[in-house]
Amino acid sequence: MLDPLMRKTIDPPLNWVGEKLVILGVTPIQVTLFGFICAAFSFAAIWSSAFALGLMFLVFNRLADGLDGAVARASNATDLGGFLDITLDFISYSAVVLAFALYNPAQNAVMAAVLLFAFMGTASSFLTFAIFAEKHGLSTEARGRKSLYYLGGLAEGTETFLFLAAFCLFPALFPYLAAFFALICFITTTSRILIAVSVLKGKS
Repeated sequence: MLDPLMRKTIDPPLNWVGEKLVILGVTPIQVTLFGFICAAFSFAAIWSSAFALGLMFLVFNRLADGLDGAVARASNATDLGGFLDITLDFISYSAVVLAFALYNPAQNAVMAAVLLFAFMGTASSFLTFAIFAEKHGLSTEARGRKSLYYLGGLAEGTETFLFLAAFCLFPALFPYLAAFFALICFITTTSRILIAVSVLKGKS
């Protein structure tokens, strides 16, 4: 929901940095992989209860996620780069949730499982719609120029980061925050299904 607004704010500085990184010979895939490494460190830090460190690496991961697209726009976007960007994003999001489950299974495991179940809905509805949007020539740049169609909803990248950051800032509240975010994800999945029915009904 907040992604279009955030893009207007962060795209200009990210594009400037992206252009400088291209001059230095940095590729989009290198930035994507750096971000994934940061997500792995965030996972390890949270599991070991170093929440501030986990949040720091999570911020680095999200910055890299914005920068890989900026580097791609300043050089050449590739299908492989787009594939890795989306795939590693979803793995990174889930890794943070899993880390909280492993950190305190008795308190967090159930709601972590519920949230990961909710992630399946948002991820599958997002990616499946993108497949059929490509088939029918649908496009949007409301969330910036992307490798595939970005179908919006209440739970997008900005909201996901805010909740993951909140988990790190208030780890004792993880079950409650996870339950609330899972509800937002369920609403997002439902809205995307309704949009898909409206847009794709009668198409073949």
